[in-house]
Amino acid sequence: MSQVVLKARNRVKTGSGEARRIRRSGRIPGVLYGRSGEAVSIDLDALEFAGGIKNISESTIVKVEVDGKSYDAFVKDTQRNIVDGLILHVDFYEVESGVTLRARVSIHLQGSPAGVRNGGVLEFPLHEIEVECLPKDLPERIDLDVSNLDVNQSIHVRDLALGEGVRLISGGDQVVALVKYAKEEAVAAPAPEEAAAAAAGPAAAAPAAGAPAEGAKDAKESK
Repeated sequence: MSQVVLKARNRVKTGSGEARRIRRSGRIPGVLYGRSGEAVSIDLDALEFAGGIKNISESTIVKVEVDGKSYDAFVKDTQRNIVDGLILHVDFYEVESGVTLRARVSIHLQGSPAGVRNGGVLEFPLHEIEVECLPKDLPERIDLDVSNLDVNQSIHVRDLALGEGVRLISGGDQVVALVKYAKEEAVAAPAPEEAAAAAAGPAAAAPAAGAPAEGAKDAKESK
């Protein structure tokens, strides 16, 4: 996949009023945070940005061109309107070529596990891992084939195939995916006599207070 290129402009004026004006003009206000901590206020075309980030992840490095100057950066955060979902603001974080970085990479499962076809249930407890590498080696995502995963089998972080130059930071013993049988607690049906006694309630199980037991009554009548 070719690198996404986003064209931006330097934004001199800031503030909520200026941000609203920018949005009304069909653009999005944003900030590009540099490697040394400096921040550059920018704005981008809203349609171009929405289309450009449609198929990228948090670990995808995009190229941001600001008035002729290029920056390699992550899309670190996007703020959206909770009503219509429109993007209100975007933050970029610049990365430096040749300098090692740490990033979180998402995991995507592929295939239908053999264990599911045998009555098991697939669980996917870990959706991303942390790695360390050069920007050029950073994977956009990790595709994990779970087709051969059978019941009572699991795949751990240490089992993931990472590209050359990518070092794992997350713990290798963490479970990424597993298949196990669904637990169905079978409740034994009560015997007919027990069911009848339960339906009748406690009054049927013992004589009423003050009433003689059946044997005592028979003995009294025989006198």
